[in-house]
Amino acid sequence: MDLATLLGTLAAFGMVAVSILLGVGFSAFLDLPSLLIVVGGSLGVALMNYPFRRLSAAARAVVKLLRDRRPDQQGMLKRLVELSQQSRRDGLFSIGDSLNKVKDPFLRKALEMVVDGVDHGAIEKILDEELVLLEERHHGAAEVLSSLAAYSPAMGLIGTLIGLVGMLQNMADPSSIGPAMAVALLTTFYGAILANMLFQPAAGKLRVRTQEEVRFKELILRGVLSIADGENPRVLEQKLHVFLAPSARISAFPTPGQGRAEGAKAW
Repeated sequence: MDLATLLGTLAAFGMVAVSILLGVGFSAFLDLPSLLIVVGGSLGVALMNYPFRRLSAAARAVVKLLRDRRPDQQGMLKRLVELSQQSRRDGLFSIGDSLNKVKDPFLRKALEMVVDGVDHGAIEKILDEELVLLEERHHGAAEVLSSLAAYSPAMGLIGTLIGLVGMLQNMADPSSIGPAMAVALLTTFYGAILANMLFQPAAGKLRVRTQEEVRFKELILRGVLSIADGENPRVLEQKLHVFLAPSARISAFPTPGQGRAEGAKAW
């Protein structure tokens, strides 16, 4: 599980839970009708606004957020340098013998097109279009989550108004005003919790993960095109370093004099 997501969820919900326990307790914050208005109403409005497949795609995206599968840019850069060295040593078509060992689907697809002799311009156009569509799908899921973050407080306000109407009808009994007001406010509470502690953070994390994945696939695309052009592995590495933060730019080649220094140290 993504450590940042786990710690953030525990911190946010934990602080709220502790505050409730130190106050009036959980029983005062449990009201089934209010929960049905906010949760059921928000999902219902989302179904009115989006097709069911968009909602299911957003749900799958949230599940993926809980998994720590951030792309290994350093490992991929090293792999691309190795493929470049293999291509220059044994020929471009020698890469086809190792395609079965390539786990990343995007890298495998790019290498297959290179081995099949597809024109470089066509490869770049096809894979760039795939990146654009991937970004659109992910942004669509983030849009659904952002919409739910807007719907839930609105449904909470509707629930509060419903509760206030019921309270005003019983103004003759002063003892019922306090409890009725508390129940009316619970729908606003539920809406604020869902919007600001679930839907909006999930949408933001999804946008960040989308940027990371697109940047990772762009690194693959530029590396494969360089391999197809027969560029020097050192040049390829320097071109791909721009996709990494300066602190993460580790070279696969020894620096000049490194071998002599290590030998002198051993001596």
